[in-house]
Amino acid sequence: MTAPTLRDLAPEGHDLAADPYPVYAALRAKGPVHRVLVPGSGECWLVVTRGAARAALTDPRLRNDIRHSASWRSDGGHAIGRNMLQTDPPQHTRLRRLVAAHFTAGRIAALRPRIESVAGELLDALPERGPVDLVSRYALPLPVTVICDVLGVPDPDRARFHTWSNELVMPTSPEAATSAAAALTAYLTDLIEAKRDAVVRDPGAPDADLLGGLVAAAGENAADAGARAPHDDAPHDDAPHDDAPHDDAPHDGAPRDPALHDGTAHPAPAHLTAEELLGMAFLILVAGHETTVNLISSTVHALLAHPDQFALLRADPGLTAAAVEESLRYNSPVNATAFRFAAEALDLAGTRIPAGDPVLISLAAASRDPLHFPEPDRFDIRREGPAHLGFGHGLHHCLGAPLARVEATVALRLLLAHRPTLTLATDPTALTWRTSTLLRGLTALPLCFD
Repeated sequence: MTAPTLRDLAPEGHDLAADPYPVYAALRAKGPVHRVLVPGSGECWLVVTRGAARAALTDPRLRNDIRHSASWRSDGGHAIGRNMLQTDPPQHTRLRRLVAAHFTAGRIAALRPRIESVAGELLDALPERGPVDLVSRYALPLPVTVICDVLGVPDPDRARFHTWSNELVMPTSPEAATSAAAALTAYLTDLIEAKRDAVVRDPGAPDADLLGGLVAAAGENAADAGARAPHDDAPHDDAPHDDAPHDDAPHDGAPRDPALHDGTAHPAPAHLTAEELLGMAFLILVAGHETTVNLISSTVHALLAHPDQFALLRADPGLTAAAVEESLRYNSPVNATAFRFAAEALDLAGTRIPAGDPVLISLAAASRDPLHFPEPDRFDIRREGPAHLGFGHGLHHCLGAPLARVEATVALRLLLAHRPTLTLATDPTALTWRTSTLLRGLTALPLCFD
C-alpha cells in the first residue's frame, strides 16, 4: 500500500503551503515517526517530534551519503559537485574544517558594518509610502549581496545566480531544475577557473575572498583529483551526541565547532578535490542566502499577523534578536533536513527503520512540539524554554547560523527604524508561499509605509 503524502493528510481545501502545521500536529498526536510519500523522491520515514528529531540528527547510523540508500543508482541529475550535506565523517569533518573559520562569531561581527551598509542602501531606495514587495526589494538582495561578497561573486552576475539557485531549491519543473543546474555548474566552473588563474599569477597574495582561499586549498591537482577522491563508507559510531551550540566564539582563534570533533584521530588532509570545490561553492552560495530570505520575510509577516507582538517590539527594540529566534521556531524557513539513510536497521523512537531506508527530519514540525513548547502555535517574542531546531542539530548543524542571525536581526532592526509604521498592502489570504521538501518561504510580501 502506498504511503500518503502530506497533502493527502490535509483537510479538504486546506492550503498546505500556507499552513502545514495542522498536518504536523495530527501526525505528532499519532506518534513521532511516520511513513509518507514525498512527490518526486518516493516513500520515506518522516520524523515530527522534537525528541525523535534530536535523536535522529545525532544517530551515527543515519548517514547523509546517498550511497547508503537501498534504491541508490546514481547521485541524480541535479547534483552540483559534492558538498557537506552529502558526506559523513571523516570527509564531512575535513570539508567543514576548511570553511568553519570563515563563519565564527568574530568573522561575522566583522561583517556587520557591511550588512548594515547594504541594508541601509536598500531601505533608502524604497519608495516613501509603497506599496513595495519586501522580498524582492529587501529580504532577497541583502543576503545575496553579503554571501556573494564573502565568496567573491562579481556584482553583474548576482541576479542570475539567484535565479538559478531559486529554481534548484524550489523547482518549478524537472526540466527547469535541470537547466538551472547546468547553468549554475558552468558558471561556478568558470568562476573557479578564474580564481585559480589569479592564484597562479600571484600565489603569495592574501585571499581576497572565501572562494579564492578554497581554490588555493584545492592545490595543484584539483583539476583532476575528483575522480580519485576517497569516499568514506566506514562507520563513525564515535560521532558526538552534543547539545552545545555550533556557532560559539573561539577561545584561541579556531572555531569552537563540535561538528569538527567527530572522533576521527587522523583527519584527512586539508585540501579539496575539483568535485568538492564545485560542491562547496554551490552549497555556500545557495545555503548562504535562500534560508535568510525566507527568515527575514516570514519574521516581518509574523509580526504583522500578531499586532500585540509587533507593539512589544516597537516599544523595546532590544527584543529584535528574540523576535528572530521565535520566528525560526514558529515559521521555520527550513521545512526539513536533507534525506538521511539508514546504514543499518535501527529503532527510532519506537519505529523500526530497515537498512537503506530514507529518513526525513521535519525541523518545522519538531519546533512546534507541544511537549517542549507550551502553546506552540502562539507567536511569542518573549518565549523562554528549550532551543528550537531551526538550524538543525548535531554534526550537520547549519554552519551559517551566525551569519543568518546577524543578517535577519540587522534587517529587522533597520527596517523598523526606517519604516516604523509598515502595514500589509494586501489581504493576508492573498499571500502565497513557495515550498519544497527542504525550504518554505513567501513569494512576495507587499507592504505600505504609512
